[in-house]
Amino acid sequence: MISMIGKEIIESEPIPSAKVKKVLEDFSDDNQLNYEQNITLNHLARFKKYSAEDSEEIVEKLQDEFGLRARVAVHIVDLVPKDLADMRLIFAKEPMKIDKEEMEKILEFLEQYDVEE
Repeated sequence: MISMIGKEIIESEPIPSAKVKKVLEDFSDDNQLNYEQNITLNHLARFKKYSAEDSEEIVEKLQDEFGLRARVAVHIVDLVPKDLADMRLIFAKEPMKIDKEEMEKILEFLEQYDVEE
């Protein structure tokens, strides 16, 4: 068995890509980003997204008000669904089945927030 110092996963939790982008941008203010960090930051800058603050708020509300798991809530925030087809794709492999009315409520909820280009 190979053991690598500093490579053990202690905890894992899904976080919105907007938060990852903000952390990398803040880190790059005082440090040089490595290749992987640069690639990640460039990739995250290409897509429409909610602000880091809105992302965290949306994830929290999706969990509290709609009873979604953290991973699903983060997928919704990261993918910025526009219609029921997008929502169905997000929920396709979820063990928890969600009906059309609930998906429409989530889409209506998301309309409250501005999407950054």
